Parts: sequence; structure tokens; C-alpha cells
Amino acid sequence: MSQRNIAIIAHVDHGKTTLVDQLFRQSGTFRDNQRVEERAMDSNDLEKERGITILAKPTSVEWNGTRINIVDTPGHADFGGEVERILSMVDGVILLVDSSEGAMPQTKFVTGKALALGLRPIVVVNKVDRPDERIQEVLDEVFDLFVTLDATDEQLDFPVLYASGRNGYASEDPQRREGTLEPMFQKIVDHVPPPSLDEEAPFSFLVTLLDRDNFLGRILTGRVQSGTLKVNQPIHALDGDGNVIETGRASKILSFRGLDRVPVDEAKAGDIISLAGLTVATVANTIADPQVSVPIKAQPIDPPTLSMRFAVNDSPMAGREGSKVTSRMIRDRLMREAESNVAIKVTESADKDSFEVAGRGELQLGVLIETMRREGFELGISRPRVLFGEDETGAKTEPYETVVIDVDDEFSGTVVDKMNIRKAEMTDMRPSGGGKTRITFSAPSRGLIGYHGEFLSDTRGTGIMNRLFEKYGPHKGKIEGRKNGVLISNGAGEANAYALGPLEERGILFVGVGEALYEGMIIGENAKPEDLEVNPMKSKALTNFRASGKDDSIRLTPPKKMTLEQAIAYIDDDEMVEVTPKTIRLRKRFLDPNERKRMSRAKAAA
Repeated sequence: MSQRNIAIIAHVDHGKTTLVDQLFRQSGTFRDNQRVEERAMDSNDLEKERGITILAKPTSVEWNGTRINIVDTPGHADFGGEVERILSMVDGVILLVDSSEGAMPQTKFVTGKALALGLRPIVVVNKVDRPDERIQEVLDEVFDLFVTLDATDEQLDFPVLYASGRNGYASEDPQRREGTLEPMFQKIVDHVPPPSLDEEAPFSFLVTLLDRDNFLGRILTGRVQSGTLKVNQPIHALDGDGNVIETGRASKILSFRGLDRVPVDEAKAGDIISLAGLTVATVANTIADPQVSVPIKAQPIDPPTLSMRFAVNDSPMAGREGSKVTSRMIRDRLMREAESNVAIKVTESADKDSFEVAGRGELQLGVLIETMRREGFELGISRPRVLFGEDETGAKTEPYETVVIDVDDEFSGTVVDKMNIRKAEMTDMRPSGGGKTRITFSAPSRGLIGYHGEFLSDTRGTGIMNRLFEKYGPHKGKIEGRKNGVLISNGAGEANAYALGPLEERGILFVGVGEALYEGMIIGENAKPEDLEVNPMKSKALTNFRASGKDDSIRLTPPKKMTLEQAIAYIDDDEMVEVTPKTIRLRKRFLDPNERKRMSRAKAAA
């Protein structure tokens, strides 16, 4: 059976996973009576809740005697490490572009990687049934993008399809609003070359994804680059320098059939498979026949730009909700994550109680923390900080991001002002139709930490912000942080309404009546710039004297509850987020007020 290997790449929310659903349905992968969830490829809980793809996942469909292996990729820049590796497994890409939003930053990032590898894309303008579609302008944007990315003449001569992934049709006619995905299947078979690999050479295979199975152990996924592999055949693993890191046998070979992994007896060059039987080999290693000694060259991965400190939870309430609280458990879990996710780097601190975890962005690290939290871990998380570099002259450099903001015209002035405060430079501003403006900035990553929540407030929730790592550039100097101080509990106990009532006048509360508090815990935001220690447990003195007037019942505003990402973005350098399976609390790094004063004096002296 002939085969084609393709990846579907697009910006977040442009409809990749929904399109894969329809490819499944129309190729007969699902039975007519089979109950299938929407966005079937988004299989883990966080992907379903957030409606985004986090992990790149291969699948396959059969159409008219051709097996089409499809890789659904994440659209968010923070998970770009997944996409960079995947592209070495495929021979062609489908570039999906929204008919209204057009080419966005993440489209540029992934397309650049695909063009550099010499892949010839098929451009699909998706969501053509949108009332605000601007198909021709979007196509022009894509062509301009290809030119800026140094596409070859052959790559610039790309075929175009007009589709609606949700409604399941594609056509070469931009006016068509019905039909099937038959033209897309045909275009893939005609345009994407079959794998041109040597089946006679010794077996070799580059690992691009890694996961675990409770029964099979470590499972390595990738494309067979040459030769044939049979079950129980002897194999060995090579690192990037050609050193043998382990030898073993291929105990199980799994091939993708729709949403399932099916055991097969052999795999040939060009097949995308999963392999079990090795215990040490990891991503970017070469698995090969024992006679092979030269590794396959792996695609280099862009470096991390942001890091956070993951520490053992040392608050007075530690260990009440989580089952995994020791530094050894946290270390093992983080090392396991770094093994399968090449975009994450973990380093242990000297005191062995905390770990510096570096990644691509707040969302990527937020997803890791949320996953660990659901597994029963308790953690103390520091404020994210960017990773600085040095140029040839020894001057300090920092990461910059391209920020594309779509905002209603009336809010554009506010957004520009706020971005200027954060040392961002505007590079483009143009009307995008429908009373909206698209503004592009080049901004230091440092200035963007914690801005997203403020941005949504400033634009009344209507603004859309997209960010993408751009370069390391000159250090921009001091950037103003959070303007307001916080309200800090000065003791331990339960918050009570009598004490919280007057505190509402001081600022915004983060805790409600009856919540357990401890000394040094942040219970609200002060309306003024300085921190304020308060007593939220003070109860009414009960005396024998009758009050002349009836006591009014105290009515409190509901407290502001933060999500994990909001909390991480909110805290300052001397604060932490305490994360447990059930609760997210904000606290000062040093709970004792005398210790805090000592540290602030030492900082001022330095």
C-alpha cells in the first residue's frame, strides 16, 4: 500500500483538530454508529478543558488504497518544541489559515521551520463560511509570508484549497459552500511525495516523541528512515555523537490506525511507528540495527527563554491535601518531564529543595504545574524570570517577542500606552476590518510577564494577543512591575466577616469567610503601593452592654479567585504561589515579618 506522511500546521484556534475529525469520518475510520467525541485527537484532560492541542500526536487514515499518516500539531508558540521535532517525520505539510485572521505569528514560526526543511506546503484557507472572511487578502498575506521566509520558487507555487473543517468540505473554488473533503485527500496524494527511503539498507529510526505505558514501559515514536524492522529484532540506541547508550530488542512494534495503536509484525522505511523494548533511549536518539554506527542528524531545538523555581511546599498547611510532597518525588517527576519534552530544562539547586525549570513560556510551564497538581503534588512556585544572555562584546541581552494584538479601535490607544510602559516598540499598525485594528510590537519578554490579565481588562475581554519568540536583543533596563502592594495576614486562624468588612475598604480581597489562613499569606491587594500587614481573624468583642442600634449584618463582596496562570503572573519577586491539588494560595516567600524586613534591608543595601 502506498503512503503519504503529512503534518497539519496552523496558528492556535484555526481549526486543525476539527479538520482531522472530519478526515477520520470521511475516510471511514469511524463506524457510522460509533460515538466519537468532538476534537477526538485532543485526548488529555487539559486539552479538552482548554480547547487547545498541547501534545503532537500521529494518526492515520486510509483513502482509496493509500495510507495517509497525519500528525496533528500544537498551534501555541509555547509548545513549538513539539512541532520542530515532528517535521522531520513528514514529507509534506498542510498549512491551515483562518479566512478572517490570516497568517498569525505561530503560522510564521512553524512555516519557517517547514520551508527550511524543503517541504512543499498545501495551503488550506479554513472557515470560508465566516461572515467576515477576506479570502483574497489572506492568500496575499500567506504569499508575502513565504517570500519573507525565503521560500523557493517551487514552494511559492503552492496549491490552494478553500475549506470549512467543521462542515467537512474543501474545494478549489472559493465560492463553494458544500461538498466533501475528497479534493483534499486527492491533493495530498497528488502533491505530497511518497517517502523516498531505502528499504534495503540496515534499519534506522529517529525518536521524535516519547511516552510511557504501564504494561509496555517506555514507548518511542518516530519514522523509520531506512530498512525494515521485525518484532524481537536486535537493536541499539545511539546518541548524537554516535555513542551506543543501550542495546536491546524490539519487543513490540505499534502502528497508528485512526485513534488506536495497533501491534504489527514489521515496519518498513517511511512508516510512522511506536517502538517498545528499550529503557534508556530518549528523544533525538537514533535506534538502529547493531551494524549502524552513524546517528541520524536531529533537528536543533530553539532554547528556553523563561524559568521558574519549583520548590518543596514549606507553608504551615503543607501536606494536608497532596500525597506527593517530598523533594525526591518532585525531582523524579521533573526529570521525567524533561526527558520527554525537549523544550524543558531542569537544574537542581544547591540546597536540593528546589529546582529551576526553564521552558518556552508561561503557558507551557503553567500546563506542567497544573498536570503535576492533578497528580497529587504540592509545590511552591516563584515568579517567572527571563533567561538573559550575552552578545559577542559581553553586553547583557534578553529575549524579545513579536506580539500581534487584534483590538477594537476604541481600545488601541490604551494598549499602545501600556506596551510603551513595558518597553515595547511598535513595528506595524493597520486596520483589520470590522472596527478592529491589528498592532504589531517587538517587546522584551520580561515586560510581558503578567500583562495578559491587565490586557483583557483594558480591552473589556475583546482583545486577542498572540506572542512568539523573536530574538535575543539588547537589555532594556528597568521595567516597571506591579504598582499595588498586598494585604498580608499577620497571624494564623480562620478569616471572619467582622474583620474582612473593614479590610474591603483597603483593597481587593482574595479570601472569603471561613478560609484557613497563616502568617505571611497574601489575602488581598492593597489599594496603595506598599504592603500592609492586617488581622483578618479579629472577632467582635462580646460584652454585657447592649448596643444602642441593631448591628447591621456584614455583606462582603465575593473574593477575587485567581486561576493558576493569573496567580503566577500576579506575584512579585519576593512572593510565591502555593499549589496543592485543591487550593491555590499566594504567600510571601519569607513568612516571618522580621525575616522579610531583614531581606528587604539587605536588598536595598546591595
